[in-house]
Amino acid sequence: MTYQDILFEARDGVATITINRPQVMNAFRGQTCEELIHALNRAGWDKAIGVIVLAGAGDRAFCTGGDQSAHDGQYDGRGMIGLPVEELQSLIRDVPKPVIARVQGYAIGGGNVLATLCDLTIASEKAQFGQVGPKVGSVDPGFGTAYLARIVGEKKAREIWYLCRRYTATEAERMGLVNVVVPHDQLDAEVARWCAEILERSPTAIAIAKRSFNADSENIRGIGNMGMQALSMYYDTEESKEGVRAFNEKRKPDFRKHQK
Repeated sequence: MTYQDILFEARDGVATITINRPQVMNAFRGQTCEELIHALNRAGWDKAIGVIVLAGAGDRAFCTGGDQSAHDGQYDGRGMIGLPVEELQSLIRDVPKPVIARVQGYAIGGGNVLATLCDLTIASEKAQFGQVGPKVGSVDPGFGTAYLARIVGEKKAREIWYLCRRYTATEAERMGLVNVVVPHDQLDAEVARWCAEILERSPTAIAIAKRSFNADSENIRGIGNMGMQALSMYYDTEESKEGVRAFNEKRKPDFRKHQK
């Protein structure tokens, strides 16, 4: 595959996959998801690779979720909602290598879900986290909700989704969403240190450990599959479309006038 939306680099046992759409805050469209899936498979089953780093280009954003300009009811790709997001999320869990989220800026919406799903998250002090689904007529009805609650607790997860607030890197670390926060100019060095430590460990032991962790929350995959079916129907409603229109028109949405 020739990549348009991402960058791929493999060096010294580390594969770095970078969403390269800084002009839209590294939001993903259908093509982006396809390339991420290809790259994760490429790195995940390469025995020369011991750890995968997921990153976003530029200084502003790790990832801000689905590209609203590619969202007209359904998104512009394949899958239940026009994005193969279930496949992408599952693959982060399924590859037998640790996946580290390198978060230098905004990890919002679907980007926050990706950071949540990664095995480890290393953040710059400039990073910000949060959900926006109910502000733009969307939701992640699987790993982004149920798995988030496993990490931060039910009360905090509900707060994150119902209020759509933003949280600093320090706040995210305090709630367990981030492993470590470092000064912005030390982010790459910190990521490199964690990668180096992982590469010194037994890859088979780590693969077994990862699958063991995943087994405890594997039922969430089924919850997500069912939820995505409902989300697909929701995207075809005027209530959901109002969120997209308001976002693109830079105004507050009026969801309740469309509520049935």
